Amino acid sequence: MDQQVLLAVDNEPGTLAALRRCLSRRFKTDYRIITASTPEAALAELDGGDQVAVAMAGQWLTDTTGVDFLNACHQLHPAAKRLLLITYGDIAAGRAALRAMALGQLDSYLNKPLGNPELELYPTISELLRQRSRAAVAAGSEPEIVRVVGPQWSARSHQLRDLFTRNSIPHGFYDVAKPEGRLLLQQAGVASADYPIIVLFDGRVLIDPPNERIAEVLGVQTRPASSLYDLTVVGGGPAGLTAAMYAASEGFATLLLEREAIGGQAGTTSLIRNYLGFPHGIGGRELAALAMEQAMIMGVEMVFIRSAVGLESRAEDRVLTLTDGSQACSRAVVIATGVTYRRLNLAGVDELLGAGVFYGAAVTEAAAMEGQHAFVVGGANSAGQAAVHLARFASHVTLLVRGPSLSERMSAYLINELNRAPNVSIWLNVTVTGVFGHGRLEAISMRDSATGSEQTEAADGLFVLIGADPHSEWLADTVERDSQGFVLTGPDLSSWPRDRPPLPQETSTPGVFAAGDVRHGSVKRVASAVGEGASAIQQVHRYLETS
Repeated sequence: MDQQVLLAVDNEPGTLAALRRCLSRRFKTDYRIITASTPEAALAELDGGDQVAVAMAGQWLTDTTGVDFLNACHQLHPAAKRLLLITYGDIAAGRAALRAMALGQLDSYLNKPLGNPELELYPTISELLRQRSRAAVAAGSEPEIVRVVGPQWSARSHQLRDLFTRNSIPHGFYDVAKPEGRLLLQQAGVASADYPIIVLFDGRVLIDPPNERIAEVLGVQTRPASSLYDLTVVGGGPAGLTAAMYAASEGFATLLLEREAIGGQAGTTSLIRNYLGFPHGIGGRELAALAMEQAMIMGVEMVFIRSAVGLESRAEDRVLTLTDGSQACSRAVVIATGVTYRRLNLAGVDELLGAGVFYGAAVTEAAAMEGQHAFVVGGANSAGQAAVHLARFASHVTLLVRGPSLSERMSAYLINELNRAPNVSIWLNVTVTGVFGHGRLEAISMRDSATGSEQTEAADGLFVLIGADPHSEWLADTVERDSQGFVLTGPDLSSWPRDRPPLPQETSTPGVFAAGDVRHGSVKRVASAVGEGASAIQQVHRYLETS
């Protein structure tokens, strides 16, 4: 009978024996254990229907490297998690591991000799198996809570799939053009579907329902339960979740409003590698789910699928108007609505995120570009700084600029630094038109807008820094913003109505604070957003004490 397999390859007999002994002791009841000294011998032991759950290999095999073998194994078993074994003190293997992880070719690594398996081997294998199981659930292997039936390429169908995925609701999508979709329509008593329908686990059918209705039937709170709170937090990204959690933990009656899904931009990230305490990274949705659970345990009331569309002051209270006309009243407000990073609208980009394509990750991934060719897209300071930093590691960096000049948006000192760097090229009037790769980025195509010519170049990394748009349009008449819509706070304010100076994160409306990416001058990182969320609550304390 076919089984899930734990596969280990290493040409050191002692390591291989230890792996077989330890893996069998803990996992043999549920997994078939295969160990071999060569990749060929290991793969030969697999039966036709076996599924490799975790593949592990030493870096220096007889005729290949561990990274190359693990990627070859991944081609045969795409759901397999990959673990590299490197010897203590082997600098070359360590660099190979870091590069492979940055490019999405590796899930984790361990040092050998292995030592006590309870401390590293077992926790690492168990975590990889857990990640694999979570991916399987996301792929639809778990019983479906909802089924979406509709046109495959409908914008609304995509919105619903995205909504359920980001909120970790097990679901399935059924194209009305295929037999399964037509059968579900027939069973639901719907003649045709030019629009999506929702079939719930209990048989109820919703025809093209708004998101609010979906939330209601799934038992999600969509309206504030109280007439007055100490604090309302608008936005459920890292900054908002942190602010809400700290406020509730300190005894504030706290309401959090989230219009789409907990996690914000961080929640859409497949793997966050630069958050302290997670050396191998943590999935954005997983981090968001843990933070939400923590906030709810502390007593935060959460209202979903409601956007704030207005903010006003009534004496000492701050009143938020929501999309359905309801209101949330509180003594203070933290705005943490975040931003949407501008993305390349190209086929295949999403599949290569974290596997060679990165958004604003130059500092984190620069070391992995050692000896590689990296491309940076953007023409402002952030792109220039990324190119300069990458040039310290990569063999070559090419900066792709859509406009005819760098001087419009980039500081002179950065332009001079780029021009002095021997391994940096600057291409003007260039637009990226395609990305290509199987499992990782391999090449990009570009068009020269001046000549109309196109070319394709091999690429090891593509770093996209083309700006972000804040979710602050609803605050236009209430708080002061900069020319790009980011909320101004503290010393950046041009006007202030009180005798006392504004607190560092206080907006032009007293008692309303901003945290995270929506705030002017903020650092666009998860850790900094968490820090701003926490510091905002300290300032809320000071405001309430003096009001």
